[in-house]
Amino acid sequence: MKKKAVLRGALGFPLGIAIGYVITIVISLAWANGFYSPCMPELISVMGNEIRAVILQALLCGLLGTGCAAGSVIWELENWGIVKQTGVYFLIISLIMIPTAYCTYWMEHSLTGILSYFGIFALIFAGIWIIEFVIGMRNIKKMNAHLSKPKGNHKSVP
Repeated sequence: MKKKAVLRGALGFPLGIAIGYVITIVISLAWANGFYSPCMPELISVMGNEIRAVILQALLCGLLGTGCAAGSVIWELENWGIVKQTGVYFLIISLIMIPTAYCTYWMEHSLTGILSYFGIFALIFAGIWIIEFVIGMRNIKKMNAHLSKPKGNHKSVP
């Protein structure tokens, strides 16, 4: 299990950077009036220049991808219930996401900003979890329906 977590984590780093980059493009399309905005202006100011800010943001997105990917092995622990898996995975990615969002200025640096960001994050997590749960239940129903078919009704091919 540890080997699988390490391998997934290694694959998650470039994936996290790629997803972070796509998000900057989408945000730039929506709010930057035709310009590319690679990161928040506050981060550029704190880091001293744009390239340092972009490097920090890329590294943090990579670490976020690593944590999400490595943590995904939790879903394969069959002796854990869905509530425990969900709670532990949510805790892991929250402990990575919230500091990352704070350091990159994706949230306002105030208690209200942190709580608002966390609330939005939790709602998105819950939405994705519900969608995945429904898909999983539908797949289980299909498998059960297939398994409950009488075995003698199959046509044999000569």
